[in-house]
Amino acid sequence: MTRPSVSALQPRSAGTRDDMPIARIDRRKRVPLARQIYERVLTAIDTGVLAPGARVASARALASELGVARGTVEAAYQRLAGEGYLLARGPAGTVVSPNLPASPRVPRALAAARPGALSLSPLRSPSTGAPPFGALQMRRPLPLQLGIPALDAFPRKLWSRLASRRIRATSPADLGYGDPCGEPALRQAIAAYLLASRGIVCGVDQVFVTTGYCASLELAVGVLLQRGNTVWIEDPCYPPTRTVLERASMIEHPVRVDEEGLDESVGRDTAPHASMAVVTPSHHAPLCVSMTVSRRLALLDWASQANGWVFEDDYDGEFHYSGPTLPALKSLDARDRVIYAGSFSKVLFPALSLGYLVVPKAVASSFEEAVQAAQNRGARLLQATVADFMAGGHFARHLKKMRLLYARRRAWLVQALHDVFGAQLYVEQTRGGMHLVVRVRSPLGDRTLARRAQQAGLHCQALSERYANAQRHQRGVLMGFTNVGSAEEARQIAQRLRDAFAIR
Repeated sequence: MTRPSVSALQPRSAGTRDDMPIARIDRRKRVPLARQIYERVLTAIDTGVLAPGARVASARALASELGVARGTVEAAYQRLAGEGYLLARGPAGTVVSPNLPASPRVPRALAAARPGALSLSPLRSPSTGAPPFGALQMRRPLPLQLGIPALDAFPRKLWSRLASRRIRATSPADLGYGDPCGEPALRQAIAAYLLASRGIVCGVDQVFVTTGYCASLELAVGVLLQRGNTVWIEDPCYPPTRTVLERASMIEHPVRVDEEGLDESVGRDTAPHASMAVVTPSHHAPLCVSMTVSRRLALLDWASQANGWVFEDDYDGEFHYSGPTLPALKSLDARDRVIYAGSFSKVLFPALSLGYLVVPKAVASSFEEAVQAAQNRGARLLQATVADFMAGGHFARHLKKMRLLYARRRAWLVQALHDVFGAQLYVEQTRGGMHLVVRVRSPLGDRTLARRAQQAGLHCQALSERYANAQRHQRGVLMGFTNVGSAEEARQIAQRLRDAFAIR
């Protein structure tokens, strides 16, 4: 089979086949350009225009061809890589994952008609690119994929009932644009939940509903910082953080993370006048360590003295399996220097594309002005359904169920890895999170091991790729466990890993 060239991603010309299902980039649409590029590449993969193993255009080349910022293409590529469709191979470029089915698949708009497992992405409207209300496409997450909740355990029947009831109760007033800050019922539900579970006291006017982590960070940076400001980031770091800061023309300053979390003293010594620190204190991404109380207090002290801000990404703080649950950093914030970010992608399902911010009261009006000016409103019906889910007590029960399930699934995978690899492998003992940090005793680097696993259909990632400072990076393989369905499946995965790593 002849693989398609990068021209499969270029704009149509007069000689392009009319049935080639690749949409144009349309700046007149309200759909963000990164989302359009994401859908464009995904459609090419779904329909077989881009076959498994096909190389795609570099972000720089495609950005130049489409006339968009390079960061816009990189954001689309990162999402596709995170969902397992693309595979970065360093100097060799980025390719379609070789482990996807080789034959063209049913178009995404028809895929829900087939039985199967839950997908990573929602169905899309052909006209707007937006997900239909409450729809989930049927396809399983890749084994060991990071950041995907247990989609098989989500209460879909309950969700469908709540969504249907909300649709039936829709009034003419509900058909308008709504409040760009978020549906009042959802903002109220978030404030109540955070008070009860995370110890955060806030008013509804301090809560802002967003489309996820990147949108939340973009909003906070846009309101609070100026171009060229210095921002502490964790080293290692969650990759989209760098992307957002680069696009906003911020100066990223990596600060070492150890077993106690971000080392604030290093930041003070090397960049004391930074304007913001972006941290994951509950479970560091990707090391999964929890920031100690002493480090948290020291960070808050720095923010107060430097008149800086702390952006707390509490992406999976609910999933703590042993020892006391540490409070949210925001709950210790006596001087109102913390912007708290949460997401429903990890606790419910990614297709919602919903996150939220809690901001200090002193700057709430500035955030409201920025949101009103941007006019980036989320789907009202989805927000209303999430509000009903929370107000009815289903959210708290779901989180409790997931904590128990994840603890069991993590134990299955850890035991299977130990049984299959023995002393050739060590699993970091952390108290929470949604993935494992695994150290493999092998002369091969973690990037090679991760690449071999991906070629075997196991979506591991290399820890060393997350470091900004290559000289002090650690090696490890990151493995998600949330969708490991049974102890037997865990053992099969471990055996496939052993074969992929060629460890005997």
